[in-house]
Amino acid sequence: MKLENLIAERKNKKIYRYENYAVKVFDDDFSKADILNEALNQARVEETGLSIPALKEVRKIDGKWAIILDFVEGRTLAELMSEDRASLEKYMEKFVDIQMEVHSKRAPLLNKLKDKMNRKISESTLDATTRYELHTRLEGMPKHNKVCHGDFNPSNIIISPEGNYHILDWSHATQGNASADVARTYLLFNLAGDTEAAEMYMNMFCKKSDTARQYVQAWLPIVAASQSVKGNAEEREFLLRWADVVDYE
Repeated sequence: MKLENLIAERKNKKIYRYENYAVKVFDDDFSKADILNEALNQARVEETGLSIPALKEVRKIDGKWAIILDFVEGRTLAELMSEDRASLEKYMEKFVDIQMEVHSKRAPLLNKLKDKMNRKISESTLDATTRYELHTRLEGMPKHNKVCHGDFNPSNIIISPEGNYHILDWSHATQGNASADVARTYLLFNLAGDTEAAEMYMNMFCKKSDTARQYVQAWLPIVAASQSVKGNAEEREFLLRWADVVDYE
């Protein structure tokens, strides 16, 4: 397999198009366990019937691990939102509807969101008192088993020329409380500096799902703390500011 058509580059990985496939090639130092877990997530979510690229193969290419998926033709929802800002509300409604469909699914073999967040909070650089308060708040949150994407943002939604959607990148998928997934998306919009989209998203999701905004807000410090263990220094500083306000309202 000769890979020449690079279509995207992310930290520690490159994505190529090869015939009718998308080939995600990981750097040598990327955890094999994380690569296999991502493929397993993809397979388990595929079984829910959600519109996602089908997993075809996991193999080594030129000594590097790769995940091979069906290639999906189209444009990302992020591109459409950026180019047609006047239609932001229309695109946001579609975005929220897709996320709500994700949350309507169940995949009992996915890892538990609470377990992952507890582990990440423990790995964070927050002081012991704040970590204790966050662990306590997390433990008190209602236990659900909804499919959560974990990185649900418009750049992970492909809209085909026919108007159909496909959801990409299931490496962070878990099962748990949907409001944690919503808090993550809200933080992603803020991390990108798009506060207008962040507020529109939060208000629209809460209205459509009949969820109290305060309930989602209660997840923000927990999610910010759990996400602060990765990313660059600037992102960590931003997230830790949210995580440090334990009684955020």
